[in-house]
Amino acid sequence: MLGISRRPANAPDRRAPLALPRPLEVLVVGGGIAGLAAATILAERGARVTVLEPDNFLGGRAGAWSDTLADGSAFEMERGFHAFFRQYYNLRAWLRRIDPSLGFLRPVEDYPLLGPGGLRESFAGLPKLPIWNLVSLIRRSSSMTLRDALRVDDTCGRAIMAYDPVATYAQFDRQSAQAFLDKLGFPPQARQMLFDVFSHSFFNPEQEFSAAELLMMFHFYFVGNPEGIVFDVADGPFSKSIWQPMAAVLERRGVRLCLGEGAVHIDRGPDGRHRITSSKGQVHHADVCILAASVPGLQQLVADSPGLGQPRGAAPEDPGIGHCWREQVAAQSVTARFAVWRLWLDRPCAPGRAAFVGTTGLGLVDNISLYHLFEDESRDWAARTGGSVVELHAYALPGDVDDDAIQADLRRALHELYPETRAARVLDERFFVRQDCPAFRPGSHPQRLRVDTSDPTLHLAGDFVHTPFPTALMERAASTGILAANHVLHHHGAAEEPLWSVPPRGPLARLIHRKGLRSPG
Repeated sequence: MLGISRRPANAPDRRAPLALPRPLEVLVVGGGIAGLAAATILAERGARVTVLEPDNFLGGRAGAWSDTLADGSAFEMERGFHAFFRQYYNLRAWLRRIDPSLGFLRPVEDYPLLGPGGLRESFAGLPKLPIWNLVSLIRRSSSMTLRDALRVDDTCGRAIMAYDPVATYAQFDRQSAQAFLDKLGFPPQARQMLFDVFSHSFFNPEQEFSAAELLMMFHFYFVGNPEGIVFDVADGPFSKSIWQPMAAVLERRGVRLCLGEGAVHIDRGPDGRHRITSSKGQVHHADVCILAASVPGLQQLVADSPGLGQPRGAAPEDPGIGHCWREQVAAQSVTARFAVWRLWLDRPCAPGRAAFVGTTGLGLVDNISLYHLFEDESRDWAARTGGSVVELHAYALPGDVDDDAIQADLRRALHELYPETRAARVLDERFFVRQDCPAFRPGSHPQRLRVDTSDPTLHLAGDFVHTPFPTALMERAASTGILAANHVLHHHGAAEEPLWSVPPRGPLARLIHRKGLRSPG
């Protein structure tokens, strides 16, 4: 049972036939979570699906690729750990195709937050009932008291408890998360420990993050979440525990997975169907296209495909049809850079260390992950060598910080928090900086892309695409992929896939929005 407050997010027509009434050729651009979720649902309904993925591995930003350490050990490298929260209902339902019991996930019972001066917060043992989980966290907090909570700005405080998918964005989208938190009036330490680390988890700097988006995510992960704030993690590299088994599931359904082959141009063939030219010079034809690329990848493809977004029969040069959609695509943006630094050390970390800790106020570092405590591949290496595998993350990086400065700051924080690592020798390391996560800037909500387009044979999916119910990160990717598939199924008269959500509105939304809620400032 996923929780008494889990809600249906759609109402599929149970009378519709399960399978598509006629053969349908579908091409999916992008082999990440969104694209593969769409491919799975459509293949199960009888569509002939082809997936084009420019990388040589599946999973997108949750993928993993093969590498070799200096000692000859083969390993799988990733872009950082990913938390499988228990309210990721649609992601988890999709992953049950590879293991109905989700046996490749293991629970993480706590996710401590570490701050300056020895500050520490814990999410372990909180009640799952919304509101009471927040009260319990404040009661035991080392950085905030109930008296502090009572001093919080009333309007802002109520806004947290009254998330509404329409009213919240109307009132708070044009305001930055930083401005909202400034007005909230939390004590500085409490704000740092409870909110700053939370907003950074979405890679967006507070001053460039919509307050409405912050409120939605706080509702999704905490206030409206009946599952609790702790999460599960994969017990092995994503490539082996998820993507290789998922590829086998898809291939059994007849899905063609074209790795190392991206889409570079889409137009209409003489028969009116989509004609997709790939980076390998191959030409694919499809009745339906689902674009599940990253923001930069989508923008490049749309820019290089002048007719994309035009309904069938429209002239590519007609500026009145599909023009607004193309402008919306061009208006999307990515947020600040993030860094991942994995270190293979020659000695263990101290006993009792948590597998994950979040950090705030300690420099650039936002997270420390001890891979040997949860991932089988790293655990085997550590057991064989007597060492440890430590990964440091830094989100929402300032634009003027170079790689050397990032590493120096991360190293300093690691040695300060985990003194036993100061004398450790680095046997190997992998460091990279990326900038491809979606931005949710103040005032950008009206320009958010939707799953459907002006062309009924063209759909979008990804964690930057709007959903009509609260979602974020991997759950938004999976949900939009399923939504895209459902649009296709509905159009062709086949049964849609069920979707689930946390309660779509905050516990005080009905009361407060009936009376009206003034937007502060």
